[in-house]
Amino acid sequence: MRFHPVLSLVSAVLAVLLVVPIDHARAQQQEKRIALVIGNGAYAKAPLSTAANDGGLIAQTLQAAGFDVSGARDLDGDTLRGAFRDFVKKAEEAGPDTVAAVYLAGYGVQYAGENYFIPVDSRISRDTDIPTEGLRLGDYMRQLAALPLKTSVVALDLAREQPFVPAGSVASGLAMVEPTPKMLIAFNAAPGTVAPEERGAYGVYAQALAEMIRTGGLTLPQLFDRVRLRVNETTKGAQVPWDTQSIESNFMFFDRAPDAPPLPAPDQALRSKPIRDIGAAEAYAAALDRDTLQAYEDFLAAYPSDPLAKRVRAIVAARREAITWRRTYRVDTPDAYWSYLRRYPRGPHAADARRRLEILAAALEPPPSFTVIDYDVPPPPPDEIVYVDRPVLMFSDPEFDFAPPPPPPVFFLPPPPPDFVMLPPPPPPIGLFYLPRPLFVPIPAYVRPPVYVQPPPNNIIFANIHNTTVINQVINQPPAAAANPSAPLPVAKPPVVVPGAVPAVEPSRAGVASAAIAGGVIGAALPAAVMQRAALIQQGKAAVPPSASIATTPPGGFAPRPGVQLQGPRGRLPATMSSPVPNGTGPGRAPAPPPPSSPPGQASGPAVAPLPGQRRPSPVVPAAAPAVQALPVPGSKRLPPPSMGAVRPGAPVRAQPLPTVRPGPGPGGPSAVRNGAVPPPPPARLRPTSVPAPARPTGPPARSLGERHLPPVAPRIQRPPPPMVARPVPPPMHTAPRPALPPPPSQAAPRMAPPPAAARMAPPPHIAPPRPPAPPRTAPPPRPQGPAKRCPPGVSQC
Repeated sequence: MRFHPVLSLVSAVLAVLLVVPIDHARAQQQEKRIALVIGNGAYAKAPLSTAANDGGLIAQTLQAAGFDVSGARDLDGDTLRGAFRDFVKKAEEAGPDTVAAVYLAGYGVQYAGENYFIPVDSRISRDTDIPTEGLRLGDYMRQLAALPLKTSVVALDLAREQPFVPAGSVASGLAMVEPTPKMLIAFNAAPGTVAPEERGAYGVYAQALAEMIRTGGLTLPQLFDRVRLRVNETTKGAQVPWDTQSIESNFMFFDRAPDAPPLPAPDQALRSKPIRDIGAAEAYAAALDRDTLQAYEDFLAAYPSDPLAKRVRAIVAARREAITWRRTYRVDTPDAYWSYLRRYPRGPHAADARRRLEILAAALEPPPSFTVIDYDVPPPPPDEIVYVDRPVLMFSDPEFDFAPPPPPPVFFLPPPPPDFVMLPPPPPPIGLFYLPRPLFVPIPAYVRPPVYVQPPPNNIIFANIHNTTVINQVINQPPAAAANPSAPLPVAKPPVVVPGAVPAVEPSRAGVASAAIAGGVIGAALPAAVMQRAALIQQGKAAVPPSASIATTPPGGFAPRPGVQLQGPRGRLPATMSSPVPNGTGPGRAPAPPPPSSPPGQASGPAVAPLPGQRRPSPVVPAAAPAVQALPVPGSKRLPPPSMGAVRPGAPVRAQPLPTVRPGPGPGGPSAVRNGAVPPPPPARLRPTSVPAPARPTGPPARSLGERHLPPVAPRIQRPPPPMVARPVPPPMHTAPRPALPPPPSQAAPRMAPPPAAARMAPPPHIAPPRPPAPPRTAPPPRPQGPAKRCPPGVSQC
C-alpha cells in the first residue's frame, strides 16, 4: 500500500505522455484551408488573355492541396467587393487553425502608396478616379491580418502596364508593402516594375507558382524563392517576382513521402559564401535567390564589368527607389516629400509626392533649407537615374539591351517536370463568372496533402490527384449547364469518390452526378455575392455585364512559349504587336459588338480548338438559352473547328440523330453573310469535313461547313448534251455564270468538279433541279459568240 502513491504518479505521467501526442495530432487534424481566386481579363480598354486561365489553374492547384476554393472571373466593382466581404466573413467563421490564400490576376495600379485591384467595369480616365473605381487591397489585407488565422498567403499577379491613365501620372507596377504577422505577400513583378505581355495559354508567374506548389516538401520561403528563379529563367530576365513575409509556421502545401526522390540538396556553403567568392553566373543566381538590395550591390561591386551588371543595376535602381518611396509615404510630411523630390525630381513617384504636397498645403518646390529624411538606403548613383526616370520600368525593354541571364544551377532550381512545361489551353468556361477548368495533370504518387488537413466538402480533385480519370472526363465532356448556372443543383447525395478509382454512380443518376460535378465540385465555387448577381441577371433584374461580350483570346490563338518577346512600354511596341486584331479586339481596341443573331448577353469565350476526344461546351450565361454545338458523327475521330459551330438562321437542320443547332456567334455565323450572296444551305447533316457523307440523290455539290463563312465564287456551268426529253431550263439568275469576272480555272476547278454520287445532297425546294450529269469528259472551250444555237433533232423548242 505504501507504493500506491508512486504507482499513481507514474501512471499519471504515462497518461500525460500518451495523451499529448494524441491531442497534438487531433489539433493538426483540424487545419482548415480556404482560398479566394479572382481572374479579371475582360477589360474593355486592353483585355488580358491569360488572367482567367491563370485563376483557373491556381484554383485547381489549391483544390488539390485541400483548399475550399471560391473563385470567379471578370467581376465588376460591386460584385468584386462583395466577393471579398464574403471571403473575410468565411475566414472569420473558419476558426484559428485556418490557412487562407488569396490569388488575384488582372490589372493592378498603385496610387499614393496604396495598391488597387481594377474591376472590369472601371471607368478610370484620370489618376483621381483610381481610389473610387479600384479596390484598395490594403484594407482587406489588414482585415485578414486582424483575424486569428494560422497563416495567410496573398499572391498578386497584377503588375502589368496599365492602360487607364497616361504614363507618368502614376508609378508603374505595384507599391512595396510591409509584411504583417503570419502573412506572406507576393508580387508577380518587383515593386515599381511590370511584367511583359503574355503570349502562352497561361501566365509565366501562375504556371511557376502552380509548379512549385505541386513539388511538395517546400516551405513558403523556399517555394517563392524557386518561383522567382523559375520566372526569371523562363522570361530570360524580363521579370523578377518579389515577396515579403513574416511567417511563423512551417506551412507546406504538399508533403513528400519518405520514398520520394530527394530534391536537389542546396549547397549551403555556396549559399552562405560572399558574392565575391562565387563565379559570375552562380553569383547572379545567388543574388536572385537572396533577393536583397545588399546582395545585388555585392554583385555589382564584385563584377562591375560583367554583361549581367547592367541588368542587376536596373534591379538595384528599382528596389532603391521603391524603398525610398515607402519610407517617404510612411513619414507623410512635407519634409519627407521634399526629400524624395531632391533624390528623384523626375522619379516614378514624383507625381504622387506633389499631390501629397498639395493636400498638405505645402509648396511644390523644396525650400532652401528643410529637414532631410534619414533614409535606410543611400542616394542613387548617377548611373541608376536612367532606369527610374522612365514612366514605365520593364526589364524587357529593348532599349536597355540587357544580356540574357544564364540558367540557374540545379541545386538552386531543378528543371521543371516534363508534363508541366507545355500546358494546353483550358476548355471554355461553363458559364458567366465561372473560372476556366484546365485539364488536370496528375500529381506524382509520392506527393500528397498533409494528413492533418481537413478535406474540403465534395472536392473531387482532392480525392483524385493521382488518378485523374474522373477529373478530366468531366472537364472534357461537361453536360449542358442549367439556364441559371448559379442555382443550386438538385442533388440529394454527392457521388462517392474513392481515391484512385472512378466513382461508382448509378446509371439513372449519372447525369445528375455529372451535373453536380460541373456545378462546382470540379471547379471553384462562385462566391455568394457572385451567385446573387447571377440570379439577378437570370431574373431580368440586372443587365448582363458588357464584359461578357469581350473576347480575351489573343489573335491567332494561344502560342507556345519559346520566350518572352522583348517590348517597350505601351505605345512603343514592335510592329508585330500593333497589327489589327480580328473583330476589333485586343490591346488598345474596343471590342466588336456581338452578331445580331446572338442572344442578349451571349459570352464569346476563348476560341480554343478542342482536344482529341473532347467536346466543346457551349458558353451559358443567365437569361440566355445554351447554344447546342454540332456533335461529331458516331465513329468519327475529328471534331469541327471552332468556326463551325454557328449556323445561319433559317437553315433547315435534321434533328435526328444530331441535335438542332442554334445560331451563335463566331466567324462563321450570321455576320459572315454579306449582301445575301451566300444561298441557304441544303438540308443536310452537320458533319466534319473529314467524314464522307452517305449516298444521297443527285444534286448540286453541298458546301462544306468550313466554307460557310467564305465569300461565294460564281460557278462555271458545264453544259452536257441535252436528253431526248425536253426539260425546263432553270432561270438565268441561277444557272448563268458571271460573264464579267469569270473565276480562273485553278480556283474554279476544285469547286465545280462534280462530286461522287455518295456525297451529293438533295437540292433545296426553292431551287430548280439541274440537268442530270453527263459521263465524265473534258470540259469544252468557252462558247463563242455566234448565231443562235440549234435545237437537237426531235425537239421543237429549246
